[in-house]
Amino acid sequence: MKNKLTISLLTIAIGLTACNSNHANSSAGSDSTANSTDTTSYPPVETQKANSDYKPAFAGQTRIAGAKTKTAFEGKVIAEGLKSPWGIVALPDGRLLITEKEGDMRMVAADGKLSEPIKGIPAVNASGQGGLLGLRLDPNFGSNRMVYWVFADNTPAGTLTAVAKGKLSADDKSIEDAKVIYQATPAHKGNLHYGGRIVFDKEGNIVFSTGERSDLETRPLAQDLNAALGKILRITKEGQPASGNPFVGKANARPEIYSYGHRNPQGLAFHPETGDLWETEFGPRGGDELNRIQAGNNYGWPTITYGIEYKGDKVGAGIQQKEGLEQPVYYWDPVLSPSGITFYTGQNIPEWKNNLFICGLSSTHIARIILKDNKVVGEERLLGNEGQRFRDITQGSDGALYAITDLGRLYKIDKK
Repeated sequence: MKNKLTISLLTIAIGLTACNSNHANSSAGSDSTANSTDTTSYPPVETQKANSDYKPAFAGQTRIAGAKTKTAFEGKVIAEGLKSPWGIVALPDGRLLITEKEGDMRMVAADGKLSEPIKGIPAVNASGQGGLLGLRLDPNFGSNRMVYWVFADNTPAGTLTAVAKGKLSADDKSIEDAKVIYQATPAHKGNLHYGGRIVFDKEGNIVFSTGERSDLETRPLAQDLNAALGKILRITKEGQPASGNPFVGKANARPEIYSYGHRNPQGLAFHPETGDLWETEFGPRGGDELNRIQAGNNYGWPTITYGIEYKGDKVGAGIQQKEGLEQPVYYWDPVLSPSGITFYTGQNIPEWKNNLFICGLSSTHIARIILKDNKVVGEERLLGNEGQRFRDITQGSDGALYAITDLGRLYKIDKK
């Protein structure tokens, strides 16, 4: 088993592909992530045949020029033996707090030592794609020790995506006073597409994702403003709709909805400079998406998609564009299977500044995405030789990246 992957690559490449101004995920905002002095061009990292003959809406929406990191870095396994880890956050003292799908949380020390399971977490439904999912520390964790998490909850009507909170005990061994604060209804008798990522916005509100539960009967609920499925939701720490949400006060619309028309979003992160919310979600067979989320917007599923059904048929009418529906900033075909994401703000690898790192499951690599003016201008694949399904990624208090895999590994990714 390989415990250390050392990569020394030569040059960073940025595709200077012009994008037209018609796609709805663009704005006048800009960031400085791209190296504008290096115009070396590498081929796109994707070389496999697409699942469909669908054409992108604008240049650079898929298969952008490849990129290569010039700084020598390494991906090192620092812990093994986690049980289907799903979410990871960094604690202020340098340790990591990790959820495991079956319903446990564990801490991992800097030396890789795993804690015993933390007690006091309510039961989850871990069948299928359910379980104990994403987690996040309260912005004031240093003083209140509150932890928030998403999980698949059981109800008499079926399962659903739920959000809970509790206080981490002083001895780090249990969650105290755990309480479910939100349930994304309607419930459904299925075990797929829960979404499950959670972040805090700058106002201290919770933003989290729900899936549309996969089945043909529930797919249309992604477009239904009176259902919480297939949405990005924004609530208070008490589980109430957050002030300023786009559908507050509107008839036949839930006030907690922030955006809609999503399939199964498992990646959420705020850009460290612009403050924009970025999201990744699974397409069907092809059509995985990267979106810049704007309040009140409709991201199209299942009306438009760049994917097809798993058996090869068109999804619905088989269209990729429609007035009033957002285009993805970027899409993948074949799929990346994107799960957790994070932006890099560390100091050790300056060329990664503000780059987005996306965990790939079936693709078994981490995608490094270079953004400029809210467009993708470069893509690189990291740790692709490890043969791991990467589930979530975060930046530690030391500035390094930490990624977990379905097979129970924890990687530290940093300058060599």
